[in-house]
Amino acid sequence: MPAIDLQEVTKRYGAVAALDGVSLTVEAGEWLAVMGPSGSGKTTLVNLMGCLDTPTTGSVLIADVDVSSYTRGQLTRFRAEKIGFVFQQFHLIPYLTALENVLLAQHFHSLTDESEARAALARVGLAERAEHLPAQLSGGEQQRVSIARALINDPAIILADEPTGNLDEKNEEIVMELLRGAHQAGKTIVMVTHDPTIARSAGRRIELHHGRISDISIFGGGDEEQLDEILEQLWLRRENDEPAHQETLRITGPLSAMRAIETLLRRGWISRAGGRLALAGAGERRAADIIRRHRLAEVLFSDTFQLRDESELEAQACQFEHILSPEATSRICAFLQHPRQCPHGSAIPRGECCPRE
Repeated sequence: MPAIDLQEVTKRYGAVAALDGVSLTVEAGEWLAVMGPSGSGKTTLVNLMGCLDTPTTGSVLIADVDVSSYTRGQLTRFRAEKIGFVFQQFHLIPYLTALENVLLAQHFHSLTDESEARAALARVGLAERAEHLPAQLSGGEQQRVSIARALINDPAIILADEPTGNLDEKNEEIVMELLRGAHQAGKTIVMVTHDPTIARSAGRRIELHHGRISDISIFGGGDEEQLDEILEQLWLRRENDEPAHQETLRITGPLSAMRAIETLLRRGWISRAGGRLALAGAGERRAADIIRRHRLAEVLFSDTFQLRDESELEAQACQFEHILSPEATSRICAFLQHPRQCPHGSAIPRGECCPRE
């Protein structure tokens, strides 16, 4: 069942058609980026998807429910239960604290729970800022409050309208990382953006011109795989006591070597000192997960399936390191009785499923 399904949707304001016969399906769990020049219909599209407006003609189905003819009250209730919003302008109530802004979203949904609201702020790194008013928060912090507010009611769909438009690079990456986490948790995300680099976080991009879809692009996740491969190389170089510099790494993929390294530095996944690169923070943990999946796959193919050809073993393990979910990885580890080394004698990083010493 699609998360969102628009069929021949037109939205007119007087004689102007903001959307003109648009048909679009967004699958559950998909991340869709929406691009286009000013006045192309992006905001109108998001408003219809978010039950903030109704079409002039055509149908809008959200989770298989046709909301096209809903009354304003019905739309409000449906929206509170199914959809979370993240806006460029934040839209926080200025005289309410960060905590109260999140609680307000709960109030319109069901019952307020302060402990849940505080936990939501903690998840976006704002536990210590819960009692601050929006004016006392930076732009990046305000956007993170709005993300906590959007997620507090566990909506299936997140609509993000230029979520990084008012942020510097550091806060932009923090917000994008939070959206990536929501997507990995199974949320459907529709994101309006003017930045093609930000759009590549999505799996698919559409472009609007004059109220119609003019182009559709499919992204294959190559950017993230490229970054993972750099993290893996840094882990291996550290194991072998080899220094890592940008020019000594094999960096191939959709991003240039400079852009890939800059992205990792901006995310805080690596550090650079005197030209040398090293794993840091979440990059360290992500690299450990990649190496763990790769080496567990090697054990599985070598010991269980008796695959002995070295090049084939490496090729298969490289495929599996990108597609195994955490749950599947833990199951394979348990099936193999939590091996400590790969067939080549290299250590396998321990996982949460492994017995503690």
